[in-house]
Amino acid sequence: MKTASLTVVTFFALVVAAAAQTAGAAKPQPVGPVGTSGTSAPGSTPAAPGHAATSADYRLATGDKLRIEVYRDDRLSQNVQIRPDGKITLPLVGDVTASGHTSLELRDSINTALKEYITNPVVTVIVVETTPQVVYVTGEVTKPGALTLVNGHMSIVQAIAMAGGFTDFAKRKDVLVMRKTSKGMETLHFNYKEALGNESTREPLLLMPGDTVIVK
Repeated sequence: MKTASLTVVTFFALVVAAAAQTAGAAKPQPVGPVGTSGTSAPGSTPAAPGHAATSADYRLATGDKLRIEVYRDDRLSQNVQIRPDGKITLPLVGDVTASGHTSLELRDSINTALKEYITNPVVTVIVVETTPQVVYVTGEVTKPGALTLVNGHMSIVQAIAMAGGFTDFAKRKDVLVMRKTSKGMETLHFNYKEALGNESTREPLLLMPGDTVIVK
Protein backbone atom coordinates (compact mmCIF):
# COMPACT_ATOMS: atom_id res chain seq x y z
CA MET A 1 0.00 0.00 0.00
CA LYS A 2 2.85 2.36 0.81
CA THR A 3 4.36 1.76 -2.64
CA ALA A 4 1.00 2.45 -4.31
CA SER A 5 0.63 5.77 -2.43
CA LEU A 6 4.07 6.93 -3.56
CA THR A 7 3.18 6.03 -7.14
CA VAL A 8 0.00 8.13 -6.98
CA VAL A 9 1.89 11.12 -5.51
CA THR A 10 4.55 10.88 -8.24
CA PHE A 11 1.89 10.71 -10.94
CA PHE A 12 0.13 13.86 -9.71
CA ALA A 13 3.46 15.71 -9.44
CA LEU A 14 4.23 14.92 -13.08
CA VAL A 15 0.77 16.11 -14.15
CA VAL A 16 1.19 19.45 -12.32
CA ALA A 17 4.67 19.99 -13.82
CA ALA A 18 3.44 19.27 -17.35
CA ALA A 19 0.53 21.68 -16.96
CA ALA A 20 2.84 24.45 -15.77
CA GLN A 21 5.20 23.91 -18.69
CA THR A 22 2.32 24.01 -21.19
CA ALA A 23 0.95 27.24 -19.70
CA GLY A 24 4.36 28.89 -19.95
CA ALA A 25 4.80 27.87 -23.60
CA ALA A 26 1.35 29.17 -24.52
CA LYS A 27 1.98 32.60 -23.03
CA PRO A 28 1.78 35.09 -25.93
CA GLN A 29 4.82 37.20 -26.70
CA PRO A 30 4.32 40.94 -27.25
CA VAL A 31 4.68 42.11 -30.82
CA GLY A 32 4.88 45.82 -31.52
CA PRO A 33 2.78 47.48 -34.21
CA VAL A 34 4.20 48.97 -37.38
CA GLY A 35 4.17 52.73 -37.59
CA THR A 36 2.36 54.47 -40.42
CA SER A 37 5.53 56.18 -41.55
CA GLY A 38 7.00 52.85 -42.55
CA THR A 39 9.10 52.37 -39.42
CA SER A 40 8.76 50.12 -36.41
CA ALA A 41 6.75 51.79 -33.70
CA PRO A 42 8.28 52.37 -30.22
CA GLY A 43 8.25 49.22 -28.12
CA SER A 44 8.13 46.91 -31.12
CA THR A 45 10.30 43.82 -31.42
CA PRO A 46 13.24 43.83 -33.87
CA ALA A 47 12.43 42.83 -37.42
CA ALA A 48 13.47 39.42 -38.66
CA PRO A 49 16.55 39.17 -40.87
CA GLY A 50 15.80 40.36 -44.40
CA HIS A 51 13.00 42.63 -43.23
CA ALA A 52 13.03 46.33 -42.58
CA ALA A 53 13.70 47.84 -39.17
CA THR A 54 14.24 51.40 -40.30
CA SER A 55 14.40 54.78 -38.66
CA ALA A 56 12.23 57.71 -39.70
CA ASP A 57 15.11 59.32 -41.63
CA TYR A 58 15.97 56.17 -43.58
CA ARG A 59 16.46 56.98 -47.27
CA LEU A 60 14.82 54.54 -49.66
CA ALA A 61 17.09 52.78 -52.13
CA THR A 62 16.86 50.71 -55.29
CA GLY A 63 15.56 47.22 -54.54
CA ASP A 64 13.67 48.15 -51.37
CA LYS A 65 10.24 46.52 -51.11
CA LEU A 66 7.34 48.71 -50.03
CA ARG A 67 3.69 48.39 -49.14
CA ILE A 68 1.62 51.38 -50.30
CA GLU A 69 -1.72 51.55 -48.49
CA VAL A 70 -4.47 53.87 -49.65
CA TYR A 71 -7.20 54.01 -47.04
CA ARG A 72 -10.38 52.22 -48.10
CA ASP A 73 -9.14 51.58 -51.63
CA ASP A 74 -7.85 48.06 -52.27
CA ARG A 75 -7.35 48.79 -55.96
CA LEU A 76 -4.77 51.49 -55.28
CA SER A 77 -3.01 49.69 -52.42
CA GLN A 78 0.04 47.96 -53.85
CA ASN A 79 3.13 45.89 -53.00
CA VAL A 80 5.97 47.45 -54.99
CA GLN A 81 9.74 47.28 -55.35
CA ILE A 82 11.90 50.27 -56.21
CA ARG A 83 13.28 49.79 -59.71
CA PRO A 84 16.89 50.44 -60.79
CA ASP A 85 15.79 53.87 -62.06
CA GLY A 86 14.72 54.74 -58.51
CA LYS A 87 11.00 54.82 -59.26
CA ILE A 88 7.83 52.87 -58.46
CA THR A 89 4.64 52.72 -60.55
CA LEU A 90 1.19 53.13 -59.01
CA PRO A 91 -2.32 53.14 -60.47
CA LEU A 92 -3.60 56.58 -61.55
CA VAL A 93 -0.42 58.49 -60.65
CA GLY A 94 2.03 56.45 -62.74
CA ASP A 95 5.78 56.68 -62.01
CA VAL A 96 6.87 58.19 -58.70
CA THR A 97 10.50 58.73 -57.65
CA ALA A 98 11.14 56.82 -54.42
CA SER A 99 14.91 56.31 -54.15
CA GLY A 100 16.61 58.94 -52.02
CA HIS A 101 13.41 59.92 -50.19
CA THR A 102 12.21 58.94 -46.74
CA SER A 103 8.99 56.97 -46.42
CA LEU A 104 7.26 60.12 -45.16
CA GLU A 105 8.43 62.14 -48.16
CA LEU A 106 7.25 59.42 -50.55
CA ARG A 107 3.92 59.25 -48.74
CA ASP A 108 3.44 63.01 -49.18
CA SER A 109 4.34 62.81 -52.90
CA ILE A 110 1.81 60.04 -53.51
CA ASN A 111 -0.79 61.84 -51.44
CA THR A 112 -0.36 65.03 -53.47
CA ALA A 113 -0.56 63.15 -56.78
CA LEU A 114 -3.74 61.31 -55.74
CA LYS A 115 -5.57 64.52 -54.84
CA GLU A 116 -6.30 64.98 -58.55
CA TYR A 117 -8.39 61.80 -58.46
CA ILE A 118 -9.46 61.27 -54.83
CA THR A 119 -10.85 63.65 -52.22
CA ASN A 120 -8.62 63.73 -49.12
CA PRO A 121 -6.61 60.55 -49.78
CA VAL A 122 -4.93 58.89 -46.79
CA VAL A 123 -1.70 57.17 -47.78
CA THR A 124 0.67 54.99 -45.75
CA VAL A 125 4.10 53.85 -46.92
CA ILE A 126 5.56 50.83 -45.13
CA VAL A 127 9.13 49.66 -45.75
CA VAL A 128 8.71 45.88 -45.92
CA GLU A 129 12.26 44.88 -46.84
CA THR A 130 15.48 46.77 -47.42
CA THR A 131 18.45 45.92 -49.59
CA PRO A 132 22.03 46.15 -48.28
CA GLN A 133 23.18 49.73 -48.71
CA VAL A 134 26.75 49.97 -49.91
CA VAL A 135 29.12 52.43 -51.55
CA TYR A 136 32.30 51.60 -53.42
CA VAL A 137 35.71 53.18 -52.98
CA THR A 138 38.31 52.50 -55.65
CA GLY A 139 41.58 53.89 -56.97
CA GLU A 140 44.40 55.28 -54.86
CA VAL A 141 43.24 54.10 -51.42
CA THR A 142 44.79 51.47 -49.19
CA LYS A 143 41.80 49.12 -49.06
CA PRO A 144 39.52 49.59 -52.08
CA GLY A 145 36.18 47.80 -52.06
CA ALA A 146 32.57 47.98 -50.90
CA LEU A 147 31.54 49.68 -47.66
CA THR A 148 28.23 49.22 -45.88
CA LEU A 149 26.40 52.42 -45.00
CA VAL A 150 25.54 52.69 -41.31
CA ASN A 151 21.91 53.80 -40.91
CA GLY A 152 22.04 54.86 -44.56
CA HIS A 153 24.55 57.64 -43.89
CA MET A 154 28.26 58.11 -44.57
CA SER A 155 30.30 61.11 -45.66
CA ILE A 156 32.99 60.85 -48.31
CA VAL A 157 35.60 61.63 -45.66
CA GLN A 158 34.39 58.70 -43.54
CA ALA A 159 34.36 56.39 -46.58
CA ILE A 160 37.96 57.25 -47.47
CA ALA A 161 39.00 56.67 -43.86
CA MET A 162 37.28 53.26 -43.79
CA ALA A 163 39.05 52.38 -47.04
CA GLY A 164 42.36 52.82 -45.24
CA GLY A 165 43.08 56.38 -46.39
CA PHE A 166 44.94 57.65 -49.43
CA THR A 167 48.04 56.15 -50.99
CA ASP A 168 51.09 58.36 -51.57
CA PHE A 169 50.06 58.98 -55.18
CA ALA A 170 46.44 60.06 -54.56
CA LYS A 171 45.17 63.36 -55.96
CA ARG A 172 43.31 64.69 -52.94
CA LYS A 173 42.11 67.87 -54.62
CA ASP A 174 39.86 66.08 -57.12
CA VAL A 175 38.10 62.99 -55.77
CA LEU A 176 35.25 61.82 -58.00
CA VAL A 177 31.89 60.44 -56.98
CA MET A 178 29.91 58.58 -59.63
CA ARG A 179 26.20 58.63 -58.81
CA LYS A 180 23.36 57.03 -60.74
CA THR A 181 20.28 59.24 -60.91
CA SER A 182 16.96 59.14 -62.73
CA LYS A 183 18.57 61.35 -65.40
CA GLY A 184 21.62 59.13 -65.85
CA MET A 185 25.11 58.97 -64.37
CA GLU A 186 26.23 62.10 -62.53
CA THR A 187 29.85 62.94 -61.67
CA LEU A 188 30.55 64.95 -58.52
CA HIS A 189 33.92 66.53 -57.74
CA PHE A 190 35.23 66.75 -54.18
CA ASN A 191 38.32 68.60 -52.90
CA TYR A 192 39.46 66.63 -49.85
CA LYS A 193 42.22 69.07 -48.82
CA GLU A 194 39.90 72.06 -49.04
CA ALA A 195 37.22 70.33 -46.99
CA LEU A 196 39.61 69.47 -44.19
CA GLY A 197 40.78 73.06 -44.08
CA ASN A 198 37.24 74.36 -43.55
CA GLU A 199 36.33 73.94 -39.88
CA SER A 200 32.62 74.55 -40.56
CA THR A 201 32.40 71.58 -42.93
CA ARG A 202 31.91 68.47 -40.82
CA GLU A 203 30.34 66.28 -43.48
CA PRO A 204 31.24 67.92 -46.80
CA LEU A 205 29.53 65.37 -49.01
CA LEU A 206 27.09 62.66 -47.94
CA LEU A 207 27.19 59.52 -50.03
CA MET A 208 24.13 57.73 -51.30
CA PRO A 209 23.65 53.96 -51.73
CA GLY A 210 25.37 52.77 -54.89
CA ASP A 211 27.79 55.71 -55.11
CA THR A 212 31.30 54.95 -56.39
CA VAL A 213 34.15 57.05 -54.99
CA ILE A 214 37.13 57.21 -57.37
CA VAL A 215 40.45 58.44 -56.03
CA LYS A 216 42.80 59.17 -58.92
